[in-house]
Amino acid sequence: MAGLLTEGLAATGTAGDPTGSRGAGGDHSGVRGIALVAVGGLGRRQCAPCGDLDLVLLHAGVPGMDELAAALWYPIWDARLGLDHSVRTIPEALSVAHDDVKVALGLLDARYVAGDPALATQLVTAATDQWRRTAVRVLPRLREITTARWQAHGELAFLLEGDLKEAAGGLRDVGLLRAVAFAGISDALRPAVRAAHVRLLDTRDALHQSVGRRVDRLLAQERATVADLLGLRQPPPGGGQLSAGGGETDGDTATGDGDALLRRVAGDARTISHALDDAFRAADRLRSGRRRDAAGRPLRRPVARDVVEQDGELVLARTAIGARPDPSLSLRVAAAAASARLPIARATCEWLAAYCPPLPTPWPPAARAALITLLGAGPGLVPTWETCDRYGLVDGWLPEWTRMRSLPQHNPVHRYTLDRHLVQAAAEATAYAREVDRPDLLLLGAFLHDVGKGLDADGAEARPGRPEGLGGSADHSVVGAPIAARIAARIGLPPVEVELIEKLVRLHLLLPEVATRRDIGDPVTITGVAEAVRDTTTLGLLHALARADAHATGPAAWSDWKARLIAELVRRVHTRLDSGLLPDPPVPDPTLVAGPLPAVHLEGDRVAVAAADRKGLLAAVAGCLALHRLEVLAADASMVEDRALVEFLVQPRYGTPPDPVALAADLRRAVTGDISVTQRLRGRALAARGGGSPPRVVWHRAAATDAVVLELRAADSGGLLYRVTTALDEAGAQVRAARISTLGGDVVDAFYLVGTWPDQAERDRVEAAVLAAAG
Repeated sequence: MAGLLTEGLAATGTAGDPTGSRGAGGDHSGVRGIALVAVGGLGRRQCAPCGDLDLVLLHAGVPGMDELAAALWYPIWDARLGLDHSVRTIPEALSVAHDDVKVALGLLDARYVAGDPALATQLVTAATDQWRRTAVRVLPRLREITTARWQAHGELAFLLEGDLKEAAGGLRDVGLLRAVAFAGISDALRPAVRAAHVRLLDTRDALHQSVGRRVDRLLAQERATVADLLGLRQPPPGGGQLSAGGGETDGDTATGDGDALLRRVAGDARTISHALDDAFRAADRLRSGRRRDAAGRPLRRPVARDVVEQDGELVLARTAIGARPDPSLSLRVAAAAASARLPIARATCEWLAAYCPPLPTPWPPAARAALITLLGAGPGLVPTWETCDRYGLVDGWLPEWTRMRSLPQHNPVHRYTLDRHLVQAAAEATAYAREVDRPDLLLLGAFLHDVGKGLDADGAEARPGRPEGLGGSADHSVVGAPIAARIAARIGLPPVEVELIEKLVRLHLLLPEVATRRDIGDPVTITGVAEAVRDTTTLGLLHALARADAHATGPAAWSDWKARLIAELVRRVHTRLDSGLLPDPPVPDPTLVAGPLPAVHLEGDRVAVAAADRKGLLAAVAGCLALHRLEVLAADASMVEDRALVEFLVQPRYGTPPDPVALAADLRRAVTGDISVTQRLRGRALAARGGGSPPRVVWHRAAATDAVVLELRAADSGGLLYRVTTALDEAGAQVRAARISTLGGDVVDAFYLVGTWPDQAERDRVEAAVLAAAG
């Protein structure tokens, strides 16, 4: 680089000073009035393998700079290197930095490369001084820009394919922490932050090496390779052991552990995000000034026992620091912070982590009450829990937390890691606390409902790709129930409440699974749920838990139709538990029972059709809905006298509802066997076929009053329901009802086939037809 500058000066006839003399022997440091300065990552000597070069050609009003710049930049471009460049005087650089905070941050990393070292030093000194004088005023604007970036890129800690640079907690945020440290506002670059920064840099370097080009998003297909380059390897399938240095000692070849990489990235991102929140608060306090009493002492306001507010943060009262703390102190501080929605001061967290004694077993009542208060704090829970987790307090409360921390959930409907999902579920459960008999157990049940995730059937940590019972993931509800019971007992709940917590965890998926996969009008369905739940108190808790769990999972896990189905199931089961009677069966749509055929009725998310013959009716309507890009959520078929009725619950697949006039016209033509519509249906359905894992069929012979339930588990695709119902119709199976459940890219579709189906050969024939249609 220095040679390029010297050659460029020679090529343009520019001397080592503004008059044209060169330094002795061509020494680039003898150049006067011109300097080449690196900024950004190049300035920090943190160059990614495929990163850009950030360079500023600095000059003191020397003529001929355009020619010199061309002589410098073109060889870099010819070498196919990325280049971010500018040509400026010091006043110009400072002026741009004054108006553009991103430029100001880049100049903080300025480093002399070649030319006049005094000129480069002058720029570095002036830029740093300007930043220190203006930082407190500029930081609010910088915070707005940062928030917008976070909204665009999400939180790195919770993304399966996050941007290592731009997402919240990524490398860009470390630059902000450096800026805060430069301004002297806070010691933002503490050892934990520096270590997290180095690991993220290593991850980005490995990603560039793996892909062979500049890329900052850690895509799923790159995780294993990147993990392997970083020495994060999972045990090989053949049982070989890994050496202490990460190498394999025997057995099959080890592969990169993508989940270990995700957990490490998540932990580092959370460390950086928490440090930045703390730094922004320090800037706010500096800008607003410290509040003091008449004697000039910091103003302190009591918040709870042993807890006071000072400068917008919670700190320990002097009496709490002087005396031997009781084991519940850290939980009581956390509960006070969450309830008051105030951050806990960093020094207080460090003191609690160092001096608060461990909790006994069982917990004292004060600790148990503080935990429930903390979980019930609503919006204040998540930031307070994150703070306590960053300082190791949570591990003292719950030893199981270490295993769950930052554990990725690969189902695309989940937006959070396991630990954050549990905390979020408790926060969401507060919205339903007044609807249930035991709001305290609702909060605790929501917090513990998924503690079995990531474990195999024996309770050991699951290994990716292993089948259930051999190190693979098992039914987390069943596995997690005894774990939740042990935690509840350790907390100090009485046995009857421990049993209820265990029951809530074991059954927390019962209502959503039954509501979306079974016919809730069937007496067998209602009776089965009632026998599992046993009492209305548990039913109410499970209803609230199902809603809290779904809202904590993400937008794709909840919808109006799902809410209505679960609410209707709860109403029917409540009637069964309360009176011992079964609720009345649903009444067919009266608009379909009379009038000319075919009849079509569209209302909101409901599509109902009546025809003279039921053969092929369900398939025809399902195909027509797929043709209009409507996703089927549930379907019912019935006969009223000589009329065949089908009713569908639907939602637009891509967000825009179809034209109801065109849909109604196509439905009428389809159910009367119009060839043109049939051809369009088959063409669209065949075009929608895709790959994925092989479909699977499961039979349930005691799940309905007058039918056998065929459950299809397959990859989702447009027209799937049409293909499957057509195959069932051609196989001679009569479908009474269908329940369609979409889980990310997969479906679990349940079809109620009228009859007992005792013949194995018949079941095999129908199953083969369904698998062929879904394949």
